[in-house]
Amino acid sequence: MKLGQSGNQEHLPTVHPGNSLGHRLVTRIAVTRLGIALVRVVGRHLDPTLVRCSGGRLSSVHPFRVVLLTHTGAKSGIRRTATVVYFTDRDRVILIATAFGSKRNPSWYYNIRANPEVTLYGHGIAGRFSAVEVKGDERERLFNLATSADTPYADYERLAERYIPVIALHRTPESVDAS
Repeated sequence: MKLGQSGNQEHLPTVHPGNSLGHRLVTRIAVTRLGIALVRVVGRHLDPTLVRCSGGRLSSVHPFRVVLLTHTGAKSGIRRTATVVYFTDRDRVILIATAFGSKRNPSWYYNIRANPEVTLYGHGIAGRFSAVEVKGDERERLFNLATSADTPYADYERLAERYIPVIALHRTPESVDAS
């Protein structure tokens, strides 16, 4: 992995939504009540440590790739970190705001809508990014890409009975040090 001076990787790794036996097994578990509860409760506390200690190679939903998404609270202004499954497309990190099929969007979604500048850390990804909600045909293309793979996204959309937002994160340009 080639890193710039600030620690940002110059190119994002190619990460597909997932089409392996491992993805199918995790998906089968992740759409059950017990699986959702485990990932929400245990994964939320375990994953940040697993991701940091393994350089982003391990998480509670392995083999799905995850990133640590550090964002600023919309109302509180407090920096928070969430572990989020992602894939890449056209040099963008793509997040699907399912909240495990919840009727509400995940809190990180509201936070990045209000404060789109975030940091990401995962396997082959580290640095500052800017988030944009993808709409229209491009949203449909990305969501269909995600649901056509061995992922729980179609099940989560059915459970949620709501429009599932798709977020694209673009690496931000390096800030120039004036000193």
